[in-house]
Amino acid sequence: MQGLLLCLLFSLGGKSKSHRYELNHKKTYEYKYVGTITIGHDMPDLAESGVKLLCNVQIEGVSPQTFLLQVSNVAFQEQNGVPGNSGFTSSPKMSKKLSDEITKPFVFEYMNGRVGDIKAATEVSDTVVNIVRGILGFFQVTIKSTQRVYELEESGIHGLCQSNYIAEEDEHEQTLTLHRVVDVTNCRQKAAVTVGLALASENEPSKQRGDNIVAMVKYMYTVKSTSDGGLITMSRAEEKHHLSTLNVKGGNSKLLAIKEITLLKVLDSEGTHTIGPVQSRGNIIYKFGNELKQIPIVMMNLENPVPKIVDLIKRLAETNTNKELSGASTDVIEVFQLMRSASLEDLETLWRQLSDNQEHRRWFLDCVVEVDDERVIKFLERRFQNGDVTANEATQALLLALNHLKSELGTVDRSKGFLHMPFVKSNQLLWNTAVLSYGSLVYRLCEKIQPCPVTAVQPLLDIANNGLMNKNEEAMVLALKALGNAGHPSGLKTVIKFLPGISANAVDLPTRVISTAVDSLRHLARRDPHSVQDIALSLFVQKTLPAEVRMLACMILFKTRPPVALVSTISAVLLEETDLQFASFSYSLIKSLSNSRTPDNHHLSTACNIATKILAPKLERLSYFTSMAWHTDWFSDTFLAGVTNELYMLKNAADSMPTTIIGKGKFHIIGRIIEMLELGVSTDGIKTLLSQIGSADILTHNYHFYSVNNLLNIQLADWQSFPNSKPLFSGYARVYGQEVFFSDVNKEVLQQVFKAIDLNEGKDESPLRKFLKGLEEGALWHWTKPYLAYETRFIQATCLGLPVEISKYYLALTAVTANVKAQITPPVQQHVMELFTSEVSLETNGHISITKDIFAFHGINTELFQFGSELKCKANVNIPWKFMLNMNGREKKFELDISPYTDVTEVFSFTSDVYAVSRNIAEPSFAKRTPIIPITAESLDVPVTEGSQDFHLTSQFCAESSKYGTAICMEAQARRAHFFDEYPLSCLAGYSHVAIQLKPVETKRPIEKIQIQISAGPTKTLLNQIVALVRKLIKRNSEVIINPVVVMKALALSDAAKPEGFTAAVYSLPAAQKDNIQFIVSEVGEDANWKMCTETSVDLKQSMTQTVNTFVLNQVHFRWGAECQSYELTVNVARIQEPSSKPTLSAKVNWGNLPMYMNNFGKSLEELLPFYSYLIGLHSQPDANPDHEFSAKVFNALPNTGDIIIKTPKVGDTDLR
Repeated sequence: MQGLLLCLLFSLGGKSKSHRYELNHKKTYEYKYVGTITIGHDMPDLAESGVKLLCNVQIEGVSPQTFLLQVSNVAFQEQNGVPGNSGFTSSPKMSKKLSDEITKPFVFEYMNGRVGDIKAATEVSDTVVNIVRGILGFFQVTIKSTQRVYELEESGIHGLCQSNYIAEEDEHEQTLTLHRVVDVTNCRQKAAVTVGLALASENEPSKQRGDNIVAMVKYMYTVKSTSDGGLITMSRAEEKHHLSTLNVKGGNSKLLAIKEITLLKVLDSEGTHTIGPVQSRGNIIYKFGNELKQIPIVMMNLENPVPKIVDLIKRLAETNTNKELSGASTDVIEVFQLMRSASLEDLETLWRQLSDNQEHRRWFLDCVVEVDDERVIKFLERRFQNGDVTANEATQALLLALNHLKSELGTVDRSKGFLHMPFVKSNQLLWNTAVLSYGSLVYRLCEKIQPCPVTAVQPLLDIANNGLMNKNEEAMVLALKALGNAGHPSGLKTVIKFLPGISANAVDLPTRVISTAVDSLRHLARRDPHSVQDIALSLFVQKTLPAEVRMLACMILFKTRPPVALVSTISAVLLEETDLQFASFSYSLIKSLSNSRTPDNHHLSTACNIATKILAPKLERLSYFTSMAWHTDWFSDTFLAGVTNELYMLKNAADSMPTTIIGKGKFHIIGRIIEMLELGVSTDGIKTLLSQIGSADILTHNYHFYSVNNLLNIQLADWQSFPNSKPLFSGYARVYGQEVFFSDVNKEVLQQVFKAIDLNEGKDESPLRKFLKGLEEGALWHWTKPYLAYETRFIQATCLGLPVEISKYYLALTAVTANVKAQITPPVQQHVMELFTSEVSLETNGHISITKDIFAFHGINTELFQFGSELKCKANVNIPWKFMLNMNGREKKFELDISPYTDVTEVFSFTSDVYAVSRNIAEPSFAKRTPIIPITAESLDVPVTEGSQDFHLTSQFCAESSKYGTAICMEAQARRAHFFDEYPLSCLAGYSHVAIQLKPVETKRPIEKIQIQISAGPTKTLLNQIVALVRKLIKRNSEVIINPVVVMKALALSDAAKPEGFTAAVYSLPAAQKDNIQFIVSEVGEDANWKMCTETSVDLKQSMTQTVNTFVLNQVHFRWGAECQSYELTVNVARIQEPSSKPTLSAKVNWGNLPMYMNNFGKSLEELLPFYSYLIGLHSQPDANPDHEFSAKVFNALPNTGDIIIKTPKVGDTDLR
């Protein structure tokens, strides 16, 4: 042992105790190299895919620290299928294409066991250079002669990572065996890139509980002692990745990468080298290149993209005008890929070729926004400067382009130009979109670069400061919303200027501006929680501020996740609070958070639980009519996934109507929090207007229902005095935490709407008059929208120098086609509301087609080849229609004629499967795609192997209606290979298909059409029929006064026979302190006597005094069968409030004769009731209760507790809590 170590010590590096492996520049080393990667589930009989690269590698010295690497005998092999049934097969075309690049000379520096600068010819792709890095990675090794076990941080292909070594010596063979394990998960400078996750904030507490990716790399070296030093005679590296959709044991998809080199021979160098021009390509660490431009789910030749894009867009426009979209997804993805490879000049050429055709133009503008770098900015700049697009087109394009743009200093700087364009400022919606989207771009930049440069947010600071200086409320609100999107730390000083009590130079500002300023702190609450806590707490305690502002400050304060001490301070403030609205809101939020179970709220929920106990005696009994906050969540530690829902209702003391309502939903998954959607509405302006007009004036006037002008003329002076700048109501929408839309509806906007529907406005130039004229002449309308809603990618290096990628794509395609022709008698002259007193006949046909695709990919993705596991989920909605609508507004009659389905129509389908895929650029048309669970004759026979639960399920169900000649059918198929014990999520791998179809059904007579009639004011004949029927049903002959009746009919019409179908009537029988509603459904047809009669009674006996009971009774009486006489069921619900007692809610169900299936269900429920009662803590005991009766009663026994009594004919159950 000592002899070997001394030999290695002196021969490999001299006098240092720690010496490294060296190459002798006077020698030529030839190795055989084999690299293999497979990706699959590593389970019996499941398909996987992989590649194998074989070659010879020759390393020859050029100078003491410079070496030449040359590759020869290249072979590229692919595998796709079930291991054992299908092995690796050679791909001659791909071998040649790869050989053309990798056989070019590579020059690298090498000293002290470290690979330095790598040089290659300019035409060699980054992918091939990275493969060479994988080969050179064998020689990036540290050998310490004095230690058996050691660890150090060193550079490698994965980045700057921790390595652990173990050395073993064989004295007899004069060899050293070296084992090396590299921690590739926690590298300081990791060779990894994340795309599309900037808006999904990392959740450290969740990540600490587990992750969905586990990776490990281990090397083994055999080093032989020679006179020149240590010589690597053989080395093997093995890298394993376990990936799961969620955090579960065992993983859901696995990667295994193995590379080996074997020394073939060592020769003396000849000393002559012909290398040719080369340039530096970086060091041993993996470098990202074209794989970032390559969408992993398509493989195509990207040369000369313009004609390919033109052909695809024309095909999409033609195909999707009259057909469904189900087959268009791949074409759209290919257009995105080609667009990203096109130059700016190519985009200009495409615009010139496609912009004149409206269909082609729309498809092009919807797809070009997926070019995610400066090219799309320059392209849109030219369109805006030249006035080539409408404001509507520009708004849609700018919204998607800026939100899908790569967040880099160059793109952010270039995007500033949109904020200075007159064209952008000329349209309010376009201007709002540009400013908000720029804020989102800055936010994503700050997620990548820290500290985030202040120059990025400066344009938004300027807009805010100018708005404040000019007292421009709209400008201030817009700028503050954009600063909220940006979440830039440098924006905090500017936001403070808008906050009373915080700014040194306080300015009197509208409540709306202050509220927006508070809300703009939402992202800074995560990035700078301590500063935001100080500001929010200061606003929280200022009792002179409007309650709405203080409530928003409370929301922001808890977003910072305050510690226990601060929550205790908040509790002390609330104990002294006099504003019940503010106190109720704050307490309800604290109470909701005390029940939170998500990891990010772990410490906060504990603090809130303590605060709830302190505040409950004072604030627990506040009514739901005050301001409230609801926070509900669910989280699974097993899957490390969960959901959060929040609802905020802000009110003030003067009104019962909320001033603001906010709702939001979040997902917790893979250590991140995704704020999916947030909607907010503010109605403060409406309340102000109503208080000026006086709601009594509206209620006491008897206006004709189509006289909108009368409403505008109510208290005209008050309406005109309402300020234009104050919105009547406002709304906003946020996606992934970023505000993408907000709108203020003020008096001016409403007046423009009323003008638009006034046919006297501009006479023949009236937009509405043109629209109605177009309908009468016949109109064709077609609209399509492709939308890449979600694109996330995580790419990291493997030991072979190939990038492994985890990516997810969500693509939505929508197409609507409608043909409409209308006839209006008499023609509308003055106002659109005249339509409701005219006879309108409308004939239309068309279809709505919606396709949603989800792609998930785990595998190797380069511009040369792709392979791995691919999940494809597709949901289709296809709704064709053809009908005629006749409407008589004066007589309140509506008639809808629907053509019956003559062909099978699939209205909904969902298909999902996981595939092993293999593609290469040399043979793109020969891509392989094998289902993970292959379809074989054996699989259809449901084989079962030990440890698995394999099955193949097929099911079909149809509900037919012979009356209407239509059937609705559902079919389902599934193939699964379950390994629940080891891999809980393996059930996701397999084929799934669900479809809903409408099918024609054979009938005794031909059905020409299905007619639906609705009458909202019965004729005399109909009225007499209903009166006679009601007299018969209620067994009395007194006069019956019937209030407005709605009669509905659904009939199948045929010239050869009488109508068949059903008719329904709804009418009211009011009485003192009692409302009765009758609902009767009757079968129509020869010898038809089936009816269902329902009577609902609401008995009101209420008093405002404390000496009389409050009593509310609701009764629903069902009778059905032949003339409503076969079966009977009655439901009674009562709420009783005794003096000085808590309310009691009781329900009772009585029945007479019932159908057999209902009797059987009731008996089964009664038998299971004692068991389930026991499970939820109810005590059950036998009791003699009335037959044919089920009852339940709920009442308060003690504060915060309740008793439940449930009785069935055989069992009485009582809650003992």
